[in-house]
Amino acid sequence: MSRYTITVTVTVTGKVRSDPDAVIGYDPPLRTYSLQAFLHEETDEPALWLGTHDRAFEALEDIRHAAISHGYDFMALSPKLAAKLVDDKAAASGRPVRDTILGEVLKHLNQPK
Repeated sequence: MSRYTITVTVTVTGKVRSDPDAVIGYDPPLRTYSLQAFLHEETDEPALWLGTHDRAFEALEDIRHAAISHGYDFMALSPKLAAKLVDDKAAASGRPVRDTILGEVLKHLNQPK
């Protein structure tokens, strides 16, 4: 399973809270992207845990929409991180890395200027 640290935010009673140690990744056995944020100090159970079922989130935008529907959000992923996540999914499926149109767009975005 790939794991990358991002920041997830939530607004509770008008106050914005951030988790700079949230984790996004790709889970090959479940064939889904996953997201965990706001770990409980005693139990380590995340307040937000998406991607626990087979093929729950097959696209990155799907997991962001799910986070938003639960009252959470995260900044847009950098092109480099998005490319890594797409590559992780492709590698897990046995396909050549970046063999899709999205992969070509991400490759173009990561080219030095």
